[in-house]
Amino acid sequence: QVLLVESGGGLVQAGGSLRLSCVASGRTYVMGWFRQAAGKEREFVSAINWSGISTYYADSVKGRFTISRDNAKNTVYLQMNSLKPDDTAVYYCAATSANVPVSTTRYNYWGQGTQVTVSS
Repeated sequence: QVLLVESGGGLVQAGGSLRLSCVASGRTYVMGWFRQAAGKEREFVSAINWSGISTYYADSVKGRFTISRDNAKNTVYLQMNSLKPDDTAVYYCAATSANVPVSTTRYNYWGQGTQVTVSS
């Protein structure tokens, strides 16, 4: 079992930036970020494969968010720029236990989430 711990959430004004981090307790392959706004279903945000070469983004965040990882630290990051009030949500880190395509929807491990609030 791999534990995922997110950090970096907070309150920011529209147009601002935040960087989320997620540390894994063990080896993971694809790592991704999801978010869930109040009253809405959880949605995919971004994912990255083990090597960091392949990344995948939801259309709603393309050009504003950047995912990266540091395997030496078992950590994945989500740099969020030009934040909008619609980005307000709990952000969850997820990871796979197998080397699958970065577009996978089958994640094995989930973090507890970190709140991101963007004020207008």
